[in-house]
Amino acid sequence: MNASKTLIYDGSFNGFLTAVFTGFEQKLTHADIQKNNQLQSGLFAENETIFTNVEKAQRVWNGVQKKNYTAIKNIYFSFLSEHNNIEALLYHYIQKLMGSKYYGSADFSDDGVLKINQLAHKVGREKHRMEAFIRFQLTKDNVYFANIEPDFDVLPLISKHFRNRYADQQWIIYDVKRKYGIFYDLHTVEIISLDLTDIHSNTLEKSSVFTDEEFEYQDLWNNYFKSTTIKSRINTKLHVQHVPKRYWKYLSEKKVS
Repeated sequence: MNASKTLIYDGSFNGFLTAVFTGFEQKLTHADIQKNNQLQSGLFAENETIFTNVEKAQRVWNGVQKKNYTAIKNIYFSFLSEHNNIEALLYHYIQKLMGSKYYGSADFSDDGVLKINQLAHKVGREKHRMEAFIRFQLTKDNVYFANIEPDFDVLPLISKHFRNRYADQQWIIYDVKRKYGIFYDLHTVEIISLDLTDIHSNTLEKSSVFTDEEFEYQDLWNNYFKSTTIKSRINTKLHVQHVPKRYWKYLSEKKVS
């Protein structure tokens, strides 16, 4: 039985699951799974490049699902957390799950299992915040555009929500932190990359990208928000707790000069 090996994958979720399959197939007790663009290996480490295999990935996915359906969400959400060493944590988590007859994924006495559950919860919370706080602006190309800058890579988790909610209009949600976005063309959602020279936050200055009507609407909404705010009842601490400041620059009701 091999004790340890570094498995190098392409960074995709299917690639990671393929690496898990390989680790189980080779009976690795510890698999150091790393993205190919972030490889850090020791001088004498044994490396193996893993090529994504959807069939093998599906076998891991189905195996986890048969064991515990809740674990599926925990694995995918925590993978999107981009937490340092998340692959090793997940490999241990899946090992624990597959080796347990009953409650492997809920054994919170295990630090690794507890960490995965905590990360999944944080990513889920960020997903819900994005669904609530995203503000679109209409471009002159008749496409609704929104920037986001989430703590975690939640774009794959929010596409279904916005496709259902805004099915009758074209839109783009762009993650400025990870430099990719999702585009809905009235039929399908596609992953895109854009060469943005400007980050379009909500400012009082007009942008040549958006329509004049959009600017007037955003300005009207901003003024309405201000006029309905009762200053004597402002609870800044509570407000920031529900709407963290890091989201403000993309909220139309928080326009700044």
